[in-house]
Amino acid sequence: MPDALQLLKTRRSVKPMELGGPGPSPAELDTLLTIAARVPDHGKLAPWRFIVFEGGQRLAAGETIAAVFRAQHADATLEQVEFERKRLARAPLVVGVVSRAGPHAKIPEWEQQLSAGAACMTLVIAAHAMGFAASWITEWYAYDRRVLDALGLAANERMAGFVHIGRPAKPPEERDRPKLADIVSRYGG
Repeated sequence: MPDALQLLKTRRSVKPMELGGPGPSPAELDTLLTIAARVPDHGKLAPWRFIVFEGGQRLAAGETIAAVFRAQHADATLEQVEFERKRLARAPLVVGVVSRAGPHAKIPEWEQQLSAGAACMTLVIAAHAMGFAASWITEWYAYDRRVLDALGLAANERMAGFVHIGRPAKPPEERDRPKLADIVSRYGG
């Protein structure tokens, strides 16, 4: 079996809180982002972009998340606010993948959004290929306009996901996968 197929068969998401350092070096990060930008992109629109959260900037972004959370939940405990503050600080590196999909004469927005999703998944696979582990997630703050504005997203941009990258603290556990009989049909049959 080619190495690429084995790589795909063994990819597994790892919870951000189970990712440690060291994270990717600057050169490794450039490689990861270069690979993530090689996804299908009908019309060569690059309907996505990347925001890198590393070092102390992970907690700086977390301050924004915590402030919005506090504003929405006046009765939140200090522990809950601290949990929100550390959302982007659990893994050594987080890459926000921003969807820049918009109206186009020939390229449907849906295709542009799928391209942003492909950038997320390709980043996750590339991280696995480089010996890291990753988790592509969205949480409430990925959909909150106040957080997105504070992170520098334009009004027409949306967060396709946050990809947390690091080294797994332990080997990832396999989970049940759908049985092909449950998810595959044959046309005309």
